[in-house]
Amino acid sequence: MPLTIPTTSPGALLCDALTAALGDATEALWLIARGGVWVDGVRVRDPGMRLPADATIVVQRPPDGIYREPVVTPEMILYEDDDLIALNKPIDTYVEATPWDAEGHLRAALARFLALRNGTAPPLHLAHRLDRDTSGVLLISKTPDVNAALQRVFRDGAAHKTYLAICAGLPSFDEIEIETGHGRGRGGMFRVFPPEAIGRTLPQGGTVKSMRTRFRVVRRLDDAALVRAWPLTGRTHQIRLHLAFLGHPLIGDSKYGGLSIWRGTPAFHHHLHAERLELPHPQSGAPLVIVAPAPEWAQ
Repeated sequence: MPLTIPTTSPGALLCDALTAALGDATEALWLIARGGVWVDGVRVRDPGMRLPADATIVVQRPPDGIYREPVVTPEMILYEDDDLIALNKPIDTYVEATPWDAEGHLRAALARFLALRNGTAPPLHLAHRLDRDTSGVLLISKTPDVNAALQRVFRDGAAHKTYLAICAGLPSFDEIEIETGHGRGRGGMFRVFPPEAIGRTLPQGGTVKSMRTRFRVVRRLDDAALVRAWPLTGRTHQIRLHLAFLGHPLIGDSKYGGLSIWRGTPAFHHHLHAERLELPHPQSGAPLVIVAPAPEWAQ
C-alpha cells in the first residue's frame, strides 16, 4: 500500500521531510531517484524541491518489493528500420514506467541501449503494451513522424496479433470465437460482462465494451493445453480474461484463477507469449510481419 505523508512545514526540502518520515536518508534519496515519490499527485524526482504549504507526499514501492533492472541486448531485436524497432520482450519486465519506478522498464532500457550504440537515443513511443509477465513481440516507434499513422493502424484493427498460451484443463473445443463485454468491476479489476451489457455505462464510470477473441487448440497435454489466440479487439487482459471465462485460466495467472503451482513446480508467471504481429508499415504501407520465437514452455 502507498504511504501517505501529510506535511505542515512550507518550504521544507522534500528529502528532509521524507527522511524524517522514514527515518532513513538513504532510502528517502533512493525512492526519489527511482520516481516513487509523488507530491500533490505529481511525480517528483528532485530531492531539493521545497514543499508547498499543506503538501501531501505519497510514497510508492513495488508491490512485490522488487525493483526491475531490465537490459536490452542486440539478440532481443526482432526487427529494426529508421522508424521502428521491435523487441522480443522477456517475462518479468514492465514496458513503461510504474507509479513506483520511473527507471526499471523496457522503454528506458531501450533508450539506454540505443544511446550507447548510436550516441543518442531517439524519442521512443510504445505502439502497444504487454503485461509484465507476457513475453514476445513489442513494437516501438523511433520517430514522432510515424506515431499518428501507427496509432491509426492499431485503432482501426489493421494490426493483427497472434499469441501462444498454456491454459489449465482440456478444452472441449478445437476452435472457438467468443464475444463478451469488457470493463472494470466494483473493485477496480477488469472483468467479463455478458454480451447484452455491451454499451452499458458502469456505476463506477466507463462503458462496457465489446471483447472478441478466437482460440485454437494446438496441442492437448495431460492436464493443460497449448492454445493459439487471436484477439479481434484490443482490451486490457483480453486473452487472460476470456480463457478464465471459458474455465481454462492461464497456467500461472493467479490474478484470474490460474494455478500457481503446476506439476509440482511454482508457476511464477502466466504462460502467455506474443508470437506474431502483422501490420502495414506506418510509413510505406508495405506488409510487415514480426515473429518472436516460441518460449521453451510452448515447444
